[in-house]
Amino acid sequence: MIDFSFAVYYALLGVGVGFLAGLVGVGGGGLTVPAFTMLFTAQGIANHEIVHMALGTSMAAMIFTTFSSMRTHYTKGNVNSSLTIKMTAGVILGTFVATTIAAEINGVILALFFSLFMFYITYKMFRPRNNKPNKSPHTTTGNVFIGTLIGSISTLVSVSGAGMLVPYLMKQNLNVKHAVGTSAAIGFPLAITGTLGYLINGWQNSSSEQLTLGYIYLPAFALFAVASYISAPLGVACSTRLPAEHLKKILGVLCLLLSIKMLTYVLSNSSL
Repeated sequence: MIDFSFAVYYALLGVGVGFLAGLVGVGGGGLTVPAFTMLFTAQGIANHEIVHMALGTSMAAMIFTTFSSMRTHYTKGNVNSSLTIKMTAGVILGTFVATTIAAEINGVILALFFSLFMFYITYKMFRPRNNKPNKSPHTTTGNVFIGTLIGSISTLVSVSGAGMLVPYLMKQNLNVKHAVGTSAAIGFPLAITGTLGYLINGWQNSSSEQLTLGYIYLPAFALFAVASYISAPLGVACSTRLPAEHLKKILGVLCLLLSIKMLTYVLSNSSL
């Protein structure tokens, strides 16, 4: 059985991350992977593959967050179905390949890659946007290729890909609302296929005693998922009333600091 205090931590983490993901469109995995790593360590769960477990659990929990966000944006008419279908084809391929690779990579390397990715995302958040129309948007082949690339990277760091998808979709001449909505729609199948990948490739780590299934810690997944599913629509509803752009930058810095903290911990415990 999971200790009650940890159950509360996972639920509160879900509420906070779900709200922020709905509010600014990014930040889920950037917060949950470091948080899960630290909480799993405190619980003594899967010490030999703690980073893999954090990535897999975060990806699984993301299914509910992205579905809730996708549904909200779809009802508001913010999803470009054509681009969603094209990019999802590449995303599915990229996620399966990436989870197979991730299962063979040492936790230190994964933590380093995660931290570098968070640095890149934070850097992009502080760069001024170029909203000029693109005279040469990608064809179907280009969209599938970029979808494969984004799917691969997103799965290795267990994020929905919004930090890469939104800028890319805007370069395909979508406005901000449609870019965020379409990104949410692509993030849902990305989360599903990524979860299956971490489940299959980590199957040998399943344990009824520790309540793990593949690289997924079931209590954290369930508590976080339910809480984030409830709070994500609240974030979307508040996105027009709060300074989302400023909050996004603050969130980016927070994710970067947490990822660095996670990296320093993993480096000091290289057996992970």
